[in-house]
Amino acid sequence: QVHLVESGGGLVQSGGSLRLSCAASGGTFESYGMGWFRQAPGKERELVAAVSWSGDSTYYVDSVKGRFTISTDNIKNTAYLQMDSLKPDDTAVYYCAHRRYADFYDYVGQGTQVTVSS
Repeated sequence: QVHLVESGGGLVQSGGSLRLSCAASGGTFESYGMGWFRQAPGKERELVAAVSWSGDSTYYVDSVKGRFTISTDNIKNTAYLQMDSLKPDDTAVYYCAHRRYADFYDYVGQGTQVTVSS
């Protein structure tokens, strides 16, 4: 059982920045990495960014490339999503997810709201 606790969401103006954190505990041993999903009202959940614990593999959806940065602190078992140059289209509930294998996520956090005002 993996427990994920997210923090860092909130309200920010367009062009601003936020940093999301996700602390993982439990069965993270020998897992592949972490990821961040988001879901906006009326839209499907999408994978925003993903990373391996080794740091040698990262993924970003095209709409956030150059603006978001995913990283991990392996000692703290924590993943971060630094979000810069935020746009109103980034408004969504953001979920961190435990990446058991490269293409499989087995646990998802409770979500944190990010709202970007224009």
